Amino acid sequence: MFRKPTASLCIIVLASVCIIVIGCGGDESTTGTLQFYANGEDFVRQGFVSKDGWSINFDHVYITLADIKAYQTDPPYEPRSDGSIDGKVRISLDNIYTVDLAEDGANASPIIVDECADAPVGHYNAISWKLVRAVSGPAVGYTLVMTGTAEKEGRVVDFTISIDEECENSCGEYVGDERKGMVADGGTADLEMTFHFDHIFGDAETPLDDNLNLGAIGFEPFIDMSKYGEVDINMAELHLGHVGEGHCHCLCE
Repeated sequence: MFRKPTASLCIIVLASVCIIVIGCGGDESTTGTLQFYANGEDFVRQGFVSKDGWSINFDHVYITLADIKAYQTDPPYEPRSDGSIDGKVRISLDNIYTVDLAEDGANASPIIVDECADAPVGHYNAISWKLVRAVSGPAVGYTLVMTGTAEKEGRVVDFTISIDEECENSCGEYVGDERKGMVADGGTADLEMTFHFDHIFGDAETPLDDNLNLGAIGFEPFIDMSKYGEVDINMAELHLGHVGEGHCHCLCE
C-alpha cells in the first residue's frame, strides 16, 4: 500500500464524445457549452493537519472518473431519496478520465475534466459519476491513489495510499457561493465534482467530537499497520464525493 508511484503523469484523453439525450418534447435548437471540473479543494492543494495531528502534504492525488452525466431535473433530485436521477435532458461523457487533483500547486484552480460544446440550454441541477479502477498510467488498478509526505512531532513519512473500491455517486445541485450549471444560448457554464479529503483523514481545525472527525479514519492507521492491521475503508460511509457542499448518494461495490 505504501510503495512509491512509478510515474507522475496524468492520463490524457485524446478525444471526447458527448452524448445528449433529450426527453419527450425537448428542444436542442439552442445550445451552449457545459464544462465539467474536479476539485480536491485546498486540503489537497495546500495540505492540512489530520484529526490525529499529522501534517499532510500531497504530491499527487490521482482519481479516475467515468460515466459522467449531467441532468436537467424537475423536480430537483434529492440524494437522500436513494433513487436514480430522472432528467428530461441528460448529457453523458463517453470516456474514462484520470486526473491529478493536486496538479499545479497550492494556488491552482479546480481541474477541468472535459466539456460538452453543444449542451442544450437550461439548468443542469444534477450530476452523477463513477469512481473506477484505472486501466493504465500511474494509478493503474486503483480508483484513488494519494502520494505525499506527512509529519508529526519530528517523524516524517513518505506515503502512497491506494484505494481500489469502485463507487457510483448521484448528486443534486451544486451548493456554494454561486449557482452552477446554468447554460445559456452561446454561453459557457460549469459543474463541479468535489472531493472532501477531510472526510477520510479528519481535520484538526474541526472539533474532535464533530461528526466529520467521528466518521473519519485519520492518518495514523495508514502508516502503522502493525498496530491497526488492514485499514477498513468504506467509501460510501466516508462521503468523499460532493457537489461543493451539496451531498451525493454513494453506492459502492
